[in-house]
Amino acid sequence: MQVIYDALKSADLPYGGIATIGNYDGIHRGQLAVLEQVVERARQESVQSVAITFEPHPVSVLRPDRAPKLLAPGTQRETLLAAAGIEVLLVLRFNEELAKTEPEAFVRSFLHHDLALQEIYVGSSFVFGKQRRGNLELLQRLGEELGFKATGVDEVLHHGEPVSSTRIRSAIEDGQVELAMELLGRPYSLHGTVVRGDRMGMRLGWPTINLLSDNEQLPGDGVYTSRVTLPSMPGIFDCVTNVGTRPTVYENYQHVVESHILDFSSDVYGERVEIQFFKRLREERIFTTVMDLSAQIGRDVEATREFFAARRRLEEKSVAAE
Repeated sequence: MQVIYDALKSADLPYGGIATIGNYDGIHRGQLAVLEQVVERARQESVQSVAITFEPHPVSVLRPDRAPKLLAPGTQRETLLAAAGIEVLLVLRFNEELAKTEPEAFVRSFLHHDLALQEIYVGSSFVFGKQRRGNLELLQRLGEELGFKATGVDEVLHHGEPVSSTRIRSAIEDGQVELAMELLGRPYSLHGTVVRGDRMGMRLGWPTINLLSDNEQLPGDGVYTSRVTLPSMPGIFDCVTNVGTRPTVYENYQHVVESHILDFSSDVYGERVEIQFFKRLREERIFTTVMDLSAQIGRDVEATREFFAARRRLEEKSVAAE
């Protein structure tokens, strides 16, 4: 996928493609419904599929006090958009000047004149431009005048409520990673670098890797069944991940993300990894002794083994049924 940053000033823009516009934070099931239509139509018309997004998130400029913690920052968003089939990503620098741009001027100058889009797909409630005055109705009206087609894609519902980044963030903050997985269409994951910790896990008999996370949005404090991808190793490894402050051994300690990888002993310091979250096992709590804590970690490990063993059996049954 080609990525063009500060696209409003670029002279190397795609021309005549089929596009979508949005924040695309997380690339959840609702956004995928839009992306799938863009990609399908672009293939049918033999033109490029284009996603137009903003950086930083508009709310962080307009209302810094309400800036959301991004679900898929930086290259994570790019990887997910590429996996969805998007061929060109245009990243627009969001600033006060862009915020003050009249929506009609944005459509005429950028979407029509600079990109000459054939079709535009957006969520049915999409808004843009100065004071959020631009919407699907405006796009459709200008499309009739300028010669492009604008289509709204209905919201994807889950248990009667729309799938949204806000809803997913709330689920993750509450530790409801299973709900987040249903809304995203994949497990929520943290990306980052393995750094040296205080080796407390090793002293307890359960060595861990410590993650310096790229993601601002961490799951709520607790212990989770998870999986880690290590670029230097083949395959994906089951692990138990603790998110929190480790109150049994520290008071007012910084937040950590540390994972005990099952049946694993290699040195992976400095590696870039991805940790996927599948189920919250329990809350983080204070134990009377570190021996009690160690025993509980052992139970967490066994619960994780059982969770993934059951998951593999279901996957095998599903494959056999096909």
